[in-house]
Amino acid sequence: MTDEAELAAAYTRARPRLVRIAYAVTGSHAEAEDVVSDCWLRLVTADADTPIKDIEAWGTVVVARRALDTLRSARVRRETYVGPWLPEPWVDSPLPADPAERVTLDDRVSFALMVMLETLSPPERTAWVLHDLFDMEFTEVARVVGRSPAAVRQLAARARKRVAAGTPRLEVDRGTHEAVVAAFRCASIGGDLPTLMTMLDPDVRLTSDGGGQVRAARRPVHGAGRVARMLVGMARFLKAERQPAPVMVNGAPGLAVLQGDDCDFVISLTLDGDRISRVDIIRAPNKLAPLRETS
Repeated sequence: MTDEAELAAAYTRARPRLVRIAYAVTGSHAEAEDVVSDCWLRLVTADADTPIKDIEAWGTVVVARRALDTLRSARVRRETYVGPWLPEPWVDSPLPADPAERVTLDDRVSFALMVMLETLSPPERTAWVLHDLFDMEFTEVARVVGRSPAAVRQLAARARKRVAAGTPRLEVDRGTHEAVVAAFRCASIGGDLPTLMTMLDPDVRLTSDGGGQVRAARRPVHGAGRVARMLVGMARFLKAERQPAPVMVNGAPGLAVLQGDDCDFVISLTLDGDRISRVDIIRAPNKLAPLRETS
């Protein structure tokens, strides 16, 4: 049997990748952590019976399968969810001063992509995430999804088309994203409606998720004019000590209203070129507490 200390060390090294896989599949950071912790207990039991040689490979399959089960269960619960449902944001501290220390956007699953993945069926989502994001062979994906390699190849292909059609067409460099977020913050807080409208795509969509627990729009808001007026109206109610602060939301610059360990809301801005095409506001308390640093 593998020494448990060695087993724990190997699992700790694999853990960041396993959490990212579970998060991409479930849409919840908290559930991803629970899945990975549960699979550690399964690993200890399995290794006691037959030593596991490749901990990361074993963990990837088991975590992905457990995450898929969790997603299926969550989809049933979301049928009674109050208002729009948004994924749980993955929030980090603001950008470090040294550009060399910054995590690239590709190292996190963007929030816009997480929203898009919600439109896929659980098998489609899992097949696409495992193959396209995490480079798993279709034979391994088939073990997770419980279908043939040919079937999961088709699932991933269908998902790929829908993801391509539903995500921004133009890539945005980090400097542009930071500048737009900073300008958005100033215009919203300052009540500068004309400037804010020039930053928004004419077909911009604002979605607010309060989970029925706090005040939030029950339906998405469409159009630059309506979205800009709503944002300026929201900003008027913010107290001076609770102004939006820069954070990283799923690897991209975003905003959050923080006070100590509490968080009132997180804002993710999706850019298509230099204009904001999506504004996602997460207010549901269970999705914001606690906001944990990623490893």
